[in-house]
Amino acid sequence: MSDPVSTDLRLVRDHTILSVVTGSRAYGLATADSDVDRRGVFVAPAPLYWRFDKPPTHLDGPLPEQFSWELERLCELALAANPTVLECLWSPLVERVTPIGEELLAIRTAFLSRQAHRTFLRYADSQFRKMQGDLRKDGEPNWKHVMHMLRLLHSGLRLVRTGEPLVDVGDLRDRFLAVKRGELPPDEVDAWRTGLTAQMQGALDASPLPELPDRDRVEDFLISVRRRSLDW
Repeated sequence: MSDPVSTDLRLVRDHTILSVVTGSRAYGLATADSDVDRRGVFVAPAPLYWRFDKPPTHLDGPLPEQFSWELERLCELALAANPTVLECLWSPLVERVTPIGEELLAIRTAFLSRQAHRTFLRYADSQFRKMQGDLRKDGEPNWKHVMHMLRLLHSGLRLVRTGEPLVDVGDLRDRFLAVKRGELPPDEVDAWRTGLTAQMQGALDASPLPELPDRDRVEDFLISVRRRSLDW
């Protein structure tokens, strides 16, 4: 009997349409001890959905720090403006892309909408509350998470202003890494966060982003891929 884990990972090996490097290396914030974080998209062949046991929506591996979404799950998350998924679609470090992966990248703006403003702020606010909680308990915040909170706000601000998220923040590398090392006082971090939040709010009215994502365009793409996967 085959190992179900090995069977699942064959989906990543045989049916990945997009594989990118994300994390610190894509952000321009890598240091000597940084991991290589890989994110990808695979397509489960349509016949697998005819079984009682459906294919996985996501998979870890087979490489260390590698995570992949099945195409439909990625589309759902991207339509909801999930920052991690949008970073995958806009990563400048593409390791593998198939013709279907190129089609996905060609429609990536269809996922975008003004709801990203709310989603990015919510993710950042969650990290800020954790920092506040640690400080109230006289503990040491996870400064790496705080750094990524600020990076996320910079990405969200670029998205609201221009219609595209910002992945590479290397021009602010020194300041971000100072946050990661815990060298910026909490009140300075808070002032930075507050300023970015206010700028995001101020940019919303003039944003080129549509009110809602183009769900129909994304669904048409997904159906097309499912049909083509019938004979895989």
